[in-house]
Amino acid sequence: MSWNPALDPEIPVGDAVDAIETLIVPRARDLGGFEVRRALPAPKRQMVGPFIFFDQMGPAEFLTGQGLDVRPHPHVGLATVSYLYSGRMHHRDSLGVDQWIEPGAVNLMTAGHGVTHSERTDGEMRTRPSGLFGIQTWLALPEEAEDKPADFVHVGKAELPLLEGEGKEVRLILGDAWGERAPVPTSSEMFYADAVLQPGASIPLPDNHEDRGVYVVSGEVAVAGETHAAGRMMVFRPGDRVSLKAGPQGARLMLLGGATMGGPRYIWWNFVASSKERIEAAKEAWRAGDWEHGRFQLPPGDNAEFIPLPDR
Repeated sequence: MSWNPALDPEIPVGDAVDAIETLIVPRARDLGGFEVRRALPAPKRQMVGPFIFFDQMGPAEFLTGQGLDVRPHPHVGLATVSYLYSGRMHHRDSLGVDQWIEPGAVNLMTAGHGVTHSERTDGEMRTRPSGLFGIQTWLALPEEAEDKPADFVHVGKAELPLLEGEGKEVRLILGDAWGERAPVPTSSEMFYADAVLQPGASIPLPDNHEDRGVYVVSGEVAVAGETHAAGRMMVFRPGDRVSLKAGPQGARLMLLGGATMGGPRYIWWNFVASSKERIEAAKEAWRAGDWEHGRFQLPPGDNAEFIPLPDR
């Protein structure tokens, strides 16, 4: 039996029961003029399928000379997924990858045993005003993948499946749904999609995944007789047939889910693991700062600074 702390086998079913199992209101944080809204992990929900971290970045506007500056920092036991609606972001990592991400494309960085990366809006972008708006998520890795070597995949917008019709445009970012499969390799069964709905358009949730959730990026949607505005995440019960209908202004949604992990995960700073021992080992390796021979290296081309291990 898969692990899911919120799954209750005695929960009633039927048309009279609200289809939403958990409603999550993200916590907003101001990072110096750059707002982040965090939906996962939440007090009532650590994960939706393998998705263990879900941040809405912005929308933010930067003046000339300003931008995003996330210094090199480490990850273990997870995969990061970066997806933008607007703006550009410069990714550099300890594998030697130097890749800009642009709207509609996807960056998937699998940390495994350990990787270091930075994220900036730098170079030519600092010579003019700019903006940034997107979603960053983390995927918890299956135990057998936690200690594998790190990897990075970039897939352009044109390579991702696009489903259109009946007032909706859906780009499949990861996994499989609605009879399509994204060309991005993943470590477990999942789906992740960007859906733009015209006013009154409806979209069904995929019925081939155990865990399913929806985050409302803009507009509003109605489900099970209730309306939910932007900045809300709904998590639905396994097996229920669910359809969401856009409000009078339309809606943009991120749909996500997949198979649940075989057990809970520990999260500390940028580390995710199935055991506390793995977390402690990663902490000690980053604290040691042996960039030449140790577990972590700094990204080539961005190795003049790094984020130190938090003192807590």
